[in-house]
Amino acid sequence: MFTAPQLTVNALLHPIVAEAAEGRLPDWAVAGEKRTAHMSRVASLLDMWADERGLDDGARTTWRALGYLHDSLRDEAPEILRERVSPAERLLPGPLLHGPAAAEQLRIDGVDDGELLTAVAWHTLGDPRFAAMGRALYAADFLEPGRSYLPEWREEQRARMPHDLDTVTREVARARIRRGLERDGRIHPRTIDFWNGLVGDAP
Repeated sequence: MFTAPQLTVNALLHPIVAEAAEGRLPDWAVAGEKRTAHMSRVASLLDMWADERGLDDGARTTWRALGYLHDSLRDEAPEILRERVSPAERLLPGPLLHGPAAAEQLRIDGVDDGELLTAVAWHTLGDPRFAAMGRALYAADFLEPGRSYLPEWREEQRARMPHDLDTVTREVARARIRRGLERDGRIHPRTIDFWNGLVGDAP
């Protein structure tokens, strides 16, 4: 399991966020051993990238927490998650429900960091509102070294981070969209909007 370095945590951080940064999940989390190992690897990447970007302790702690919180409900049954999200989000396929459900639970518990909540909710699809934190999570979730898909390419992309975050995020989005097209030919409208925003940001 990822062992977080000892940092001076911003007192304004919500306790759930501070705890997650140390690898301690909320009581409502449903994540097995394999899932937790993935979350640890994502947290480790995000922590390293935040450090290399020179973020302050509070921001770095939040990025690290995001690595755990994004999949905190990934192993919950879709039929249970569907009851925890908005009517519009209930139309999502089962594997996409965990992000919105976790974000809603965090909101109910008093987490009011809009950037964090958006990143958790839409880390699988992308979102045009993503700032650096959301883009970093979107990339880290796909690039973490435990995944077997395109290992050499993913290693190359990790090496370019975090100082080329926007370019790497575009490359990750391109790979994820291509993979989605190969699987079933369907791309969610939110992902299309995210992609169009990324292309619009390109120099």
